[in-house]
Amino acid sequence: MDCKTVATPLAMNEKLSKENGSEQADEAIYRQIVGSLLYLTATRPNIMFAASLLARFMHGPTRKHMGTAKRVLRYIQGTFDYDIAYEKGKKARLIGYCDSNWSGSEDDLRSTSGCAFNLGSGVFSWASVKQSSVALSTAEAEYVSAAEATAQAIWLRFVLSYFGEEQVGATTILRDNTSAISITKNPVHHHTTRHINIRFHFIRDALQNGEIDFLYCKIEEQTANIFTKALARDQFEYLRRKLGVISAKHLEGSVEI
Repeated sequence: MDCKTVATPLAMNEKLSKENGSEQADEAIYRQIVGSLLYLTATRPNIMFAASLLARFMHGPTRKHMGTAKRVLRYIQGTFDYDIAYEKGKKARLIGYCDSNWSGSEDDLRSTSGCAFNLGSGVFSWASVKQSSVALSTAEAEYVSAAEATAQAIWLRFVLSYFGEEQVGATTILRDNTSAISITKNPVHHHTTRHINIRFHFIRDALQNGEIDFLYCKIEEQTANIFTKALARDQFEYLRRKLGVISAKHLEGSVEI
């Protein structure tokens, strides 16, 4: 409770491995911390990468892993009043972001992909982070990331339609890699996709059916970047705001009772 707070949950470019030369930590306490952090991601998606990274070391965590987990707690302590802001009067238009950190894992060179969806401007934020089951090439990692975002977009469109918020037109999914967009829209013309499991090719059907569309965005504007790697403070805080996670202090006087 009286710890020194930090501005970001992870040090920039933080990477952890199973074997790091430090002593074993208390596994029960470590699991409790990580479990609590995973639960907190429901309303604090900005700590999702940190929580998912720590969750890879549930068995046999070391003191370094524990130290990293405690840093996340120090970040939480300094941002107690942060949460997702829900604003009324915004158009309920679903917009997605997807990104991939190629070979980000120190132990097995697996890639980490992430996607986020906003409904309106800061009205709703939903995100997911997933580590690939095998090592992939850069093109494959980008394509898998796009496939996961497509699946989530289709599901969210269905859910919104059920609640009377049917999406008119294709759902835009923003990416920061023009080559990846080209491969996604024309996979049969790229030899780099020949090893990708065929289940990911349903992206083409979603594009042809007008359910999704991929567009380019600058890497600085790529919201999903916050789910794939540890970032510098300025970039982290900027993307946190884009997620709609802000301090309650900014809402003072804006709520009518």
